[in-house]
Amino acid sequence: MSKILLVEDEMDLANGLVDVLRLKGYQVDHADSAEKAAELGPTGYDLLLLDVSLPGQSGFELLRSLPVKPATIMLTSRSSEMDKVIGFELGIEDYVTKPFSLLELLARIQVVLRRAAPKTQALQFGPVLLDLERFTVTGREATLPAKAFDMLKVLHQRRGQAVSRDELIDGVWGVDENVTQRTLNNLIVKIRQAIEADPEQPKHLLTVHGVGYRLEM
Repeated sequence: MSKILLVEDEMDLANGLVDVLRLKGYQVDHADSAEKAAELGPTGYDLLLLDVSLPGQSGFELLRSLPVKPATIMLTSRSSEMDKVIGFELGIEDYVTKPFSLLELLARIQVVLRRAAPKTQALQFGPVLLDLERFTVTGREATLPAKAFDMLKVLHQRRGQAVSRDELIDGVWGVDENVTQRTLNNLIVKIRQAIEADPEQPKHLLTVHGVGYRLEM
């Protein structure tokens, strides 16, 4: 489960974002100032959602104070080119100007977390080896579509945890794509046929009834 620290002093906005992000399966903490954020230890998070204009120390000042910077998306009402330049010079990954689309922000979060995540090049399931970079299967006569490898990357990032069907659809196809659960289920069947000794009684790609799926290695 990815850990996100939201640093935002607009409480209505912050409360709404916290609720939505937790609903999407993220672990979220909130600070309403840079000073409180510093106490939480921002470098321990996978992603920092950071407002620029904060009471006391600014978001830029918080970033400058961090010896190691987590992946960061700036949330701000400022839209000047210089503010964006400063942010990128400080190492931010992305910049979202208020007011913003919630769907767009969720999509950007997924992209940044995917880019920042440690790269896993191969997954081993018994005699079957999946190369996630070359999109190949060895150890068994099987081929998989590229989306199957994308899904395994998402599941592997949260291995051992239940991932909802909606989260898988958003993570593999994107929040703007109109993908049915039948498409998702068909892809699950293909993956099981490739990695499971007995696809009818899977040991690795498990169904979590009423929720989605869980990957066990």
